[in-house]
Amino acid sequence: MPQIFVLQEHNASHHHYDLRLEIDGVLKSFALPKTPPTEHGIKRLAIQTEDHTLEYADFEGEIPKGHYGAGTVTLWDRGELVVEDFRENEKILFELSGNKMQGRYALIKTKIGGQKKNKNWLFFKRK
Repeated sequence: MPQIFVLQEHNASHHHYDLRLEIDGVLKSFALPKTPPTEHGIKRLAIQTEDHTLEYADFEGEIPKGHYGAGTVTLWDRGELVVEDFRENEKILFELSGNKMQGRYALIKTKIGGQKKNKNWLFFKRK
């Protein structure tokens, strides 16, 4: 069974995109303040958030006011994921096969703010 990825557009207090990668039975999740990179040479900040259950990959709808992430969630892209290299708190190299996101990508953890509490990663398309 292939692994999946999902990109959800999230109109909450701040408009962003949620990148979710199926790894080790959960959706590793990252908030992207800007549109995901579909071309080489574009680097985006990806802020690691809590893991989500696999069932969340199908969620589209309204998160009610007063709840964490309140706002509208819509599917932006979805497809198959092939993880090439996964090193917790260091890097994730992977390939995406979706409608908008296709090709080899990387998430590389930054060193800004120290290693332990830092949740900032760089997300970009590889050659």
